[in-house]
Amino acid sequence: MIQAMETLRKRAQELLETGTVQLIIGYAEGSNGRVRPLFARRTEDLENLVIDERCSLNLAVYLRKPEVRALGKPGIVATSAVLRSILQLAAENHLNGLEPLYLALDGSGEVVELTTPDQIAAHLAKLGPAAPQFSTVDLEGMDRAARFGFWQNEFDRCIRCYACRASCPMCYCDQCLVECNQPQWIPVPAHAVGNLEWHISRAMHLAGRCVECGACTAACPVGIPLNLINHHLADLIEKKFGGRAGTSVNLDYPLSVFRADDREDFIK
Repeated sequence: MIQAMETLRKRAQELLETGTVQLIIGYAEGSNGRVRPLFARRTEDLENLVIDERCSLNLAVYLRKPEVRALGKPGIVATSAVLRSILQLAAENHLNGLEPLYLALDGSGEVVELTTPDQIAAHLAKLGPAAPQFSTVDLEGMDRAARFGFWQNEFDRCIRCYACRASCPMCYCDQCLVECNQPQWIPVPAHAVGNLEWHISRAMHLAGRCVECGACTAACPVGIPLNLINHHLADLIEKKFGGRAGTSVNLDYPLSVFRADDREDFIK
């Protein structure tokens, strides 16, 4: 991993020096052994660039931000989770006008430069299926009442900071439903009812769209295993409808696509 990091740092420096990109978005050492996002506009800024197993922050979340777009063409250090996010965002037409350069690592630690969704899809296919990070809690072994009790206890700890939303590249609405007060769909205070409604609503909005990067769980200050419910929904939707988010640039969102051969009679 150290050799891969040096190779990545050297290539990123070359891209900035030649003006191929004006910004490198990556990871740097943070506090308490954690990593933080890095926005490097000078080659000397890249001395802090790191890439290792701690890099769970999904950098794709920054690509749509106006203040980042204003800095010029970016080169982004792309983990497999970032690349899956890019494919899903492209499928949903939310990367229009952007032409980033994605810097990924192959199995041998060499830097691979990707620019198009087709290249990204081919690269991900070589890496094989995603290995999502999620809690080892055995929810499948619980009955319905026990599962509901588990999530009630987890959501009761939520402080409604919305770090999960801020860390998720698929939460890109200009106005979230929790910020709508005419009508007010979800109560504002961090209490049992409002917390449950918020997390269930968010899970449904991500059903079939979550790329299982784990950024939401990593960002949660109280340690709620949010990606556990998203992973369960991803598995359920794949079994019922087929397909997995972040694997193709073709939009095939199961909860919004009409198909004449749908197994439910009321659709026809």
